Amino acid sequence: MKLWQRLRRPFSIRPRNLICGEILLLTLLILLLLGQNGGSPKAVLSFALRMASEKTATGSNAGSSSQKQDYIKWVDFNVSYEALNKAFRYDVDTCQAPVHLNWVNLLAYLGALYGGDFSKYSPKDLDAAAARLTGGEITMEELTKGMKYYPYYREAYGAVLDGMVGQFQAEIPKSEAPGAYLPSGVDGGTPEDPETIWVTKYGLKAFFPLAKGFPYTDYDDFGASRSYGYKRRHLGHDMMGQVGTPVIAVESGYVEAMGWNQYGGWRLGIRSLDKKRYYYYAHLRQNYPYQSDLKEGSLVQAGDVIGYLGRTGYSAAENTNNIETAHLHLGLELIFDESQKDSENEIWVDCYDLVQFLRLNQCETYKVEGTKEWERKYGTKETPGDPNPPAHE
Repeated sequence: MKLWQRLRRPFSIRPRNLICGEILLLTLLILLLLGQNGGSPKAVLSFALRMASEKTATGSNAGSSSQKQDYIKWVDFNVSYEALNKAFRYDVDTCQAPVHLNWVNLLAYLGALYGGDFSKYSPKDLDAAAARLTGGEITMEELTKGMKYYPYYREAYGAVLDGMVGQFQAEIPKSEAPGAYLPSGVDGGTPEDPETIWVTKYGLKAFFPLAKGFPYTDYDDFGASRSYGYKRRHLGHDMMGQVGTPVIAVESGYVEAMGWNQYGGWRLGIRSLDKKRYYYYAHLRQNYPYQSDLKEGSLVQAGDVIGYLGRTGYSAAENTNNIETAHLHLGLELIFDESQKDSENEIWVDCYDLVQFLRLNQCETYKVEGTKEWERKYGTKETPGDPNPPAHE
């Protein structure tokens, strides 16, 4: 979408004289921020759109019963793999410490520090902030007090990441369980596999979208040109692999869409449990695209096998292989308001670095004899209502 198109949307209900005045003020704000904060044009544009949407929501319609709640209209998520990994390590390493560092808070602090431009990322900046926080020198609220846009980055980055790290239950082999987990009081396995037990863990709950051990290649292709049907930008991440590779649910959630789409072929849409993220898995295998027990409304757990990589799509005729190279198209849409879900105002984010980060948690699978399906070897479950969540900084 062109810059002028982004800028005009928030003002489409304004009279012409107000449009001109507000665009002029917005332009001056962008130039000022670029000069003072060193932010990238995209990042500053995100700030400007946030401010414009706030003004629209509280402007001439203020007090009206038809006034819509304010919400974020645009997000540029370009947090680097290195920053994701380091912030995650701080979170996990301090999960039982007096001061627990929340990785999203840390990344939002960096986002505000860099104006959203993570090409400026330095590990020293994160280390320095973490040292001050864990040492009790300062709280996160005090650290970010002078950062006008920290709340924006916290909400934006939280929409991407908040459901990915936390407490969960994991099925593991008894041979890998620490001794403290083996006495009575801990589940001793399942009828199918008595050699496993369920333990409570804290860490990365989200999974890499392809099963462990299956080859793939990828590169950052978000925003690349596409021409089938009409000229448009590629709003996802392509992972090239072998037909039949098990596709894994990144997060737990509910199946909102499944079936044929002429652009995505056989595809699945899964909504996260907090409803902030919509995962779109497309170009699934011809003839046998999905795990057999899936249907719209199904609850899937993070790490479940949900379908199989293929090359369907680019055809109005159902079940057609018109994609030249077999691959999984993974899309990640952010939803701050339900009106954004299926509209021209959808927010799709670049998840290339996020996918690289998710390689830390790959699902091991096995072939189900006599079928075309694969199953996960070890299960995971969400932990309902942690009664004693650690304090976050």
